[in-house]
Amino acid sequence: MLNRLQESDIKLLRVFFAVASCNGFTAAEPVLRMQRPNISAAIKKLEERLDLILCHRGRGGFQMTKEGEVVFQETKRIFNAFDNFVFNLKSLHDDYSGHLTIVLMSGLPMKVLSAVSKSVKTAMNKFEDIHFNVQTRLYNEVEHAALSGECHLVVSCYDMVKPESIIFHPLPYKCSGQLYCAVSHPLAKHREAIPDSVDLMEFPAIGITGMSPSNYIGNERRMAIQTFSDSFESCLSGILTGEYIGLLPDYFVEGKDYAQDLVALGGDEFAFNHELFVMNGKNTRMNPVLKHFIRELEYFVTQ
Repeated sequence: MLNRLQESDIKLLRVFFAVASCNGFTAAEPVLRMQRPNISAAIKKLEERLDLILCHRGRGGFQMTKEGEVVFQETKRIFNAFDNFVFNLKSLHDDYSGHLTIVLMSGLPMKVLSAVSKSVKTAMNKFEDIHFNVQTRLYNEVEHAALSGECHLVVSCYDMVKPESIIFHPLPYKCSGQLYCAVSHPLAKHREAIPDSVDLMEFPAIGITGMSPSNYIGNERRMAIQTFSDSFESCLSGILTGEYIGLLPDYFVEGKDYAQDLVALGGDEFAFNHELFVMNGKNTRMNPVLKHFIRELEYFVTQ
């Protein structure tokens, strides 16, 4: 079993990372510039070093094992942190080439995703030899991503107490949202207002892990959170069952095919606004590339 990471192990991990990212040996060949037999030999050697089976390959196609999934996620963190270290080291010599990692909270509105893409493009046009790794994290993971050093910047909403170890750059954009239920739910008749005589605690609700629903409910109302989801997407699925009420941003509903199956409850009493931020740990070196990206994002998100 591996006790100490050697340079040869890092090379093997890069091969595995490419194969897992490409979801197969054949697809990884042009990325690694290696032939399949050499890739297969590298993966086998890594499995021997780790004393783990990382993936199954054969007629059924490529499939990672549970152990392989863990190694893949940890490898991603290692390489993100290493790329960030190299980039920051170069910036000390006014060399702004290399890889930047931007983490986006899952479920951001398309307008924000478009603004991120445009900001990435302008940064790549302005600075030579800059490449961006754009990744997603669940809401309850964004704080760790900003603090851990595995990325340079995080784009996310944030409604928890803001730790002093994270710097928040507010974006001039807010996502409105409301309390929703399915049309078959007993509360669906209360579109304009939910009477005080109705006790919300009698109706099971679904919450987002890490996000406090008490921040969004007026008049000291509380919801009976019976289960949690890890994203707005899975929260939406729970609400559509007709068994739960839950908070959703309006952009998850407006213009969608399933909008006719949902009801916004209670009017203004249950409306909320999510503020969006660009976040980074205080140890992140704010070089000209990152400052340019944030300025561009602030501009494009308002267009």
